[in-house]
Amino acid sequence: MASRRPSTPRTQDFDREFRAQMAQMTAGLAPTAFTTAWADWAMHLALSPARRAELRQQSLECANDTWAFVLRALGGAPLAPSDGLPDTGEKPDRRFQAEPWSQFPFNVYARAYQNNVALMKSALHDVDGVSDSHAQLLEFAVRLLLDATSPSNTLATNPELLALTKAEQGQNLVRGLQNLAEDVKRLLEGQPPAGTENFELGKVVAATPGKVVLRNALIELIQYTPTTKTVCAEPVLIVPAWIMKYYILDLSARNSLVKYLVDQGHTVFMVSWKNPGEDDRNLGMDDYVELGFRAAVDAVSAIVPKRKMHAVGYCIGGTLLSIGAATLARDRDERLASLTMFAAQTDFSEPGELAYFINPSQLATLEATMSKKGVLDSRQMGGAFVLLRAPDLLWQPIIDQYVKGKREAMIDLMAWNADGTRMPWRMHTEYLYRLYLDNELAGNRFPVGGKLIRLSDIRVPMFVVGTETDHVAPWKSVYKVDNLVRSDDLTFLLTSGGHNAGIVAGPVHPKRHYRMRTRRLVDPHLAPDDWLAAAKKHEGSWWPAWQRWLASHSGAQVKPPAMGAAKSGLPVLGDAPGDYVRQR
Repeated sequence: MASRRPSTPRTQDFDREFRAQMAQMTAGLAPTAFTTAWADWAMHLALSPARRAELRQQSLECANDTWAFVLRALGGAPLAPSDGLPDTGEKPDRRFQAEPWSQFPFNVYARAYQNNVALMKSALHDVDGVSDSHAQLLEFAVRLLLDATSPSNTLATNPELLALTKAEQGQNLVRGLQNLAEDVKRLLEGQPPAGTENFELGKVVAATPGKVVLRNALIELIQYTPTTKTVCAEPVLIVPAWIMKYYILDLSARNSLVKYLVDQGHTVFMVSWKNPGEDDRNLGMDDYVELGFRAAVDAVSAIVPKRKMHAVGYCIGGTLLSIGAATLARDRDERLASLTMFAAQTDFSEPGELAYFINPSQLATLEATMSKKGVLDSRQMGGAFVLLRAPDLLWQPIIDQYVKGKREAMIDLMAWNADGTRMPWRMHTEYLYRLYLDNELAGNRFPVGGKLIRLSDIRVPMFVVGTETDHVAPWKSVYKVDNLVRSDDLTFLLTSGGHNAGIVAGPVHPKRHYRMRTRRLVDPHLAPDDWLAAAKKHEGSWWPAWQRWLASHSGAQVKPPAMGAAKSGLPVLGDAPGDYVRQR
């Protein structure tokens, strides 16, 4: 019997190149993932004759309902598209709530669409044998299809758009074409979206005064200028996500977390990540721990010696912070006074809607694309987030800008969102496979520097923030860290809002609320829903509550430290926001 021959590097390279070429035609999506999910559903539906009969009956009922509605609508009286639909407990489709949708034939378009939506969604459920992952992926694909085919998306079938076009004598379409031409031109020239030029770095955003005190191959470290005569003894080190620029935490003066902390008497340091290029393709997770987290900790210790520090991490930066903190604990390094994590996951067993893009087939396609380019382009990553909320982030902006001819006023958060970064091939591959797919961190199988780390070694006080409508890091997934660490002082806070807007709330926000609860190790663990029922609700922004927690875990007030530490090899290198944040 002939022995099996392993694939040669040349074979692997050819197959990787082929997948990369295919990805260009599929917008980076792996068609095999969706076809496999469809085949799983179709084969199990074929083995479910009773369920097929039930769906046939439901199809006839939907068709009959549509025709009956047509006959009622032909009477000419206003008739809402949802009139007579059974109450499913779901919120009415807000796209069809306006009065013009009650007129014939537009109410018929909407009614037929809603019946189609109900039928297609029902067809995906209650088919025995279909794996949960395939059912979720297929539901996501169907949702994209349904969102794309909504009658609200086209001029001919949307009465609101037709009325607007008639009132403006088509001038909205002229403006829309001008907007489209401008956007295509900017895209081809590699320019950011219109309006971002009003948010100049260092003047309008990322404007909190400070100095760059460290620069290496991966980060710059910014030390912010104090605004108070005395400061808390322990400095604050912030590790932001490297998926986007750090200044989401230093936007305009009204919602800059950095400025707020400095004005409250904290010495603040911020990591500013390099925007990697093709030459950085081999930077891995170990590099992000050593050149990123540990280098920043060493620098802060040199500038503020003999003091522990409060470490703060946001999103993937919070995941890195947990890895770095576990590494320090493993090495018996006690320089951290506390950990704060904003919308950061450590257990990826239930990662939320991003799981649609995290499967072996999709990762093989993504890895092939990154291997060819050396990096993952920010637009490709941003496209995945857009698809998760296609009605709000894709179709509505298209309608507003290119049919209504209306530009939404650019705000600081939108300008920041357009300033994306790239991901090195090696790091992003390790992150997706080892953390998302294999969940090594939660399973105590993640090595740093060749030796395993354990989150259970983390025992410092912790403050963990989740956001209620987070599509990137669902709060119940963020909450799982409570089961992984051994902190005897862990506060979990749940705030209203999403992954970005919920965190960047500003110190005063009348439309925000939060719940907060602290547990000790001796306390029984609460499941997420039980925690929600037990935690008291507070109105307003959560920032002051966190700041009070930081102050209560800090020592006495002291004189602000000097900027940099020239004797330790950390001279001031320039003004904030530095050079790395300007890289495109």
